Amino acid sequence: MIRRILLGVAGALSVLWRLLPEGVRRMLFTSLFVVESRGDAGSGMSRLFIIRDKLDWVINERAITYGRGEHPKHRLTNYHQFFVDHIEPGSRVLDVGCGYGAVARTIARQVPDSIVLGVELDNTRYLQAVATDNPANLSFANADARNGIFPGKWDVVVMSNVLEHIEDRTGLLRDLVANLSPAKILIRVPLFERDWMIPMRQELGIPYFSDATHFVEHRLSDFTNEMNESGLRIREIFTCWGEIWADCRPVTGERNG
Repeated sequence: MIRRILLGVAGALSVLWRLLPEGVRRMLFTSLFVVESRGDAGSGMSRLFIIRDKLDWVINERAITYGRGEHPKHRLTNYHQFFVDHIEPGSRVLDVGCGYGAVARTIARQVPDSIVLGVELDNTRYLQAVATDNPANLSFANADARNGIFPGKWDVVVMSNVLEHIEDRTGLLRDLVANLSPAKILIRVPLFERDWMIPMRQELGIPYFSDATHFVEHRLSDFTNEMNESGLRIREIFTCWGEIWADCRPVTGERNG
């Protein structure tokens, strides 16, 4: 409610703000940024990075509105296709931490004869997922994937921007393999080495994760080591859009395919 009120006030004020010529508005913003950055260079960069974070928040809010409730990144980066291309027809797929179901929905619609179950712990996102127009081969569960009971054989586990939110990642991956016996786990996580500003922020001692709820953002070497510790072999790995996309296979009882 408070967020809606604040956004409403911002919308009203923006009408007055836009009475100023665009060039003047930009000059005012730039001047403020320059003033904010003065003094010690490190402290100035730190302050500007925090301002940039706020700007990114506003851009994402506008992007979701532009996309009518769905972030355009799903369409523009086309990362859903990575999952679709690595799932065989007829597979039973468990999407762990499915959010509002965007990836699960794409898999269910594009992988022939698939059965997809999206698992989401957050009740609000779960309700949003089930309220959407979903295909018949897609269902959702409001549960913790680590403790939930999902009967049947699961061929593929999908984890799209989920692993970085987990503190005991090795334990979770080992539990998923032990409980579900999947042939593969498809993982997408943010890449630490995506931009020079990430290690710069770390050097300055300010938050450098793209989300405050992240426990880690992997370097390629860190990701490889973590998969090995979890009993997974990386079958395929590449970086795209500042992320790691990987097809990982359980070492014990590894199956072909």
